[in-house]
Amino acid sequence: MIKLTVIGGGGVRSMMLAKSLAQNARELSIGHIVFMDNNRQKLDIYGALARQVALRIEPGLDFTLTTDPVEAVRDADYIITTIRAGEDQKRVDDERIALARNVLGQETTGAAGFSFAMRSVPALAKYCELIRKYAKPGAKVFNFTNPAGVVSQTLRDMGYDFTYGICDAPTGMLRGFAHLYGVDPDSVTASCYGLNHLSFFDSIRFSGREMLPTLMDDPRVYVETDMRFFTPALAKKMGCILNEYLYYFFYREKAVANILSAGVTRGEVIRDVNIHMTAELSKLDPEKDFDECIKTYVKWHGKRSAMYMKNETGVRRPDPFTFDLTSRDDGGYAGVALRFIRAQQTGKPVEMIFCVPNNGAIPGLLDTDVVEISCTVHPDGTYTPHPVEHPAEIPMEFIRRVKLYERYASRAIRSKSRDDAVTCLMVHPLVNSYSLAEELVDEYLKSNRDYIEEWI
Repeated sequence: MIKLTVIGGGGVRSMMLAKSLAQNARELSIGHIVFMDNNRQKLDIYGALARQVALRIEPGLDFTLTTDPVEAVRDADYIITTIRAGEDQKRVDDERIALARNVLGQETTGAAGFSFAMRSVPALAKYCELIRKYAKPGAKVFNFTNPAGVVSQTLRDMGYDFTYGICDAPTGMLRGFAHLYGVDPDSVTASCYGLNHLSFFDSIRFSGREMLPTLMDDPRVYVETDMRFFTPALAKKMGCILNEYLYYFFYREKAVANILSAGVTRGEVIRDVNIHMTAELSKLDPEKDFDECIKTYVKWHGKRSAMYMKNETGVRRPDPFTFDLTSRDDGGYAGVALRFIRAQQTGKPVEMIFCVPNNGAIPGLLDTDVVEISCTVHPDGTYTPHPVEHPAEIPMEFIRRVKLYERYASRAIRSKSRDDAVTCLMVHPLVNSYSLAEELVDEYLKSNRDYIEEWI
């Protein structure tokens, strides 16, 4: 039986993760699940609720909560990392430092992402060392910690070749199309290439039938799916379906203006929701008051979900948030990790989109560049990125520029170099200024001094 560990198991999304894992546990021979977190309060609330969710779905599971990272990873077959070094307040600090200079303060695509990576990578590297020492030989790590692109690149550059970046944005987009057309999500496949939160779909197929032109001409796509942030004119200009986070690149000045006009950042929304939700849940018993806990969680997490990208775009997601133990879960980021596991457990190759070294798949990038791309995962745990023979010119211009930023970000974090940090933000298309890069780096070094070693 498989042991699967979640590092960061006290996060507010832990119940959704536990639901997905429990629903697939029997098929994938997952017998032991461990949720580990270094925040005891959050583990006792959200970890305990996750445990209740899992056991109500699959009572035979061995589901453990712990604050001990060694025990969490000991003999683990698979590990999912979803941590937030500095918690919600540091996200707010990151965003505000950038916005004070009229620079996008978004924690993955914006300048704030580099600050988050400065904290995330050292914390994850410590866990990777424990995994090397205590997990089973050949254990795989699926990293959901943001910014997934920079983090995945840096961990690979540090020699942690058992790590893979995962994100639910590409699969969420495909599920949206499946729902819109009433087809089985498993019948929807795609050719996707680019970087995390900077990826492009140049082919989308329903049961092998090419649907890209149909989707791009369907007005419902721009209302009922995550293409709602773009105009049909832009999609046709690009000739492909766009990852939702490309909004921040194609509507940069509008995103910054909208956030400043709203007077509240995404980090502040999440921080305040989590404070209220945690306060209410702390008064309830996860086992005895389970139904009331779920009501409280849905109320507060629904507020968070409804505001996803709203302040930045002015567009609100139409579907209300629900949480039902009996409904089949779409997987989220857990579903991405589970697809990889499914190939190894069933002996059948699977198609999936995740972050891996390029290895020649996208022309013009280095083999060692971590990219977000469609892959075939084989039963032996190896994977083959799908070659992109003729990538479009404009998408490649964005990909090359942001990849240059990620390479320098990785180098800066590994060498603790202020100069490399300035270079990485200077070439970032959403900063694009030496003077601003210097200011941002100095502010982020000062802000993160309690979380990182001294840089030179």
